[in-house]
Amino acid sequence: MSTTRITRSTTASLRQPATASPATTPSKPSKRSKPPLQAGEAERLLHGPQHAPSTPPAKRARLSAPTLPPTTPTPALIGLMSGLHSTGDIDDPLPTHTLASRPAEPHRTNAPLKTPGGSRVTAYPAGETDASPSKTGKPRPTTTTGQLLEEACAHLIAAEPKLKPVIDKHRCQIFAPEGLAEEVDPFRSLASGIMAQQVSGAAASSIKKKFIALFNEVPAGGKGADVEWRFPTPSQVAACEVGFLRKAGLSGRKAEYIKGLAEKFARGELSAQMLVDASYEEVLAKLTAVRGLGKWSVEMFACFALKRMDVFSTGDLGVQRGMAALMGKDVKKLKAKGGGKWKYMSEADMLAYSEKFTPYRSLFMWYMWRIEDVNVEAIQNS
Repeated sequence: MSTTRITRSTTASLRQPATASPATTPSKPSKRSKPPLQAGEAERLLHGPQHAPSTPPAKRARLSAPTLPPTTPTPALIGLMSGLHSTGDIDDPLPTHTLASRPAEPHRTNAPLKTPGGSRVTAYPAGETDASPSKTGKPRPTTTTGQLLEEACAHLIAAEPKLKPVIDKHRCQIFAPEGLAEEVDPFRSLASGIMAQQVSGAAASSIKKKFIALFNEVPAGGKGADVEWRFPTPSQVAACEVGFLRKAGLSGRKAEYIKGLAEKFARGELSAQMLVDASYEEVLAKLTAVRGLGKWSVEMFACFALKRMDVFSTGDLGVQRGMAALMGKDVKKLKAKGGGKWKYMSEADMLAYSEKFTPYRSLFMWYMWRIEDVNVEAIQNS
C-alpha cells in the first residue's frame, strides 16, 4: 500500500481552522505572450539542427508578473504530473520495484494495480496468457512490458519519420519497463487528481498531505521524527462526513466528489479488477459518470496511471498545437476556427491524422507535448 512521508508540522496545521483552497480562475493568455517554443524550435526538434534558421531567434519578452494558464487542461495541471516515473499520483517518491517482464497489450491496462487490501492485480495473470479471448473477455497479449516502448517508438517512426529526432532526444519513462513496473492505487490516483483541480502543484501537495493526516494518528514518541502515513481506503473515506474531509483544505464540492468516488469503490462499482478487465470505452464511461471526473481527467488517468497505450485526447490544447507544428503549420498565426476548444486543428482532422499511430496514440500524444515544449513532467502525477 502506498505511503507518504509527512512531518509533524503537517499535522500541527490541522489544529487550525481549515479553509477551502480557492480555485484559480483561468484566463486567456495575453495576445503579446510568446508561445512555448521560440521560432524554429519545433522545426529543429523535428528535422534536426541542419534546418536551424541562420538568424538567432528573438528573445522572449520579460513579463512583470506570471500570467494565469489558458482555459485548457494541459497547462493548468501539467505541473502536477512530474517525475522520471509516474504512478498517476501527486508528488509520489520514486518507487522501488522489480523489472520483471510481463505480458502486455496496447489496448489494455498495462500497469499493475493495487487493491485496498494490498493485493496486486494485472491484466494477464500467470496461466492466463494463452487462454482463449472468449473465456477471458480480453485479447491475447501481443508483447511484453520489456518490449512495449521499443515497439511503440518503431511504429511511430515508421508512420511518421519526422518524429525520429524528438523520439531520439526524449525517452518516455512512462511506458518504459521501469514505468510499467510501478504499482498504482487507482482510488488514490483518482482522488489525488480531484484534489489537484484548479489549484497549484504546491497547494495540491499540501492538501493531499493534510488529507492523509486526517486518517492517521501520531504514534507515541513520534515527536520530532518523520512518520510514515498510509493513504486511506475507499471504505474509510466513504464513512466520513463531508465536513470532516474539508479539514484537509478541500472545498465543499471537492470533498463531495472524493466521498462519492470512495462510495463507488466501497460498493464495488469501481475496482482495480474492473479497471484491468474493462475495455477503454468501458473505463471512460464508468469514470466520467463519477462527479468531479471529466473526460480529460479520465483520459490522463488512463494514459499515465493505467498505462493504456492508445489514449488520444483531442480536446487537449497542447496536443493540438504539437500536431499543428508537426504538420508544418505556424501555430503563432493560427486562429480559432468556429470558436470553442478547437484552436489549432479540428477534432475530425486530429482523429484522421492520428489514425496511423494506432495503437500507440498515448505515446504519440506524449511526443506532441514535447514538440510544443509543454512541461509534460507536470501532467504525469495528477
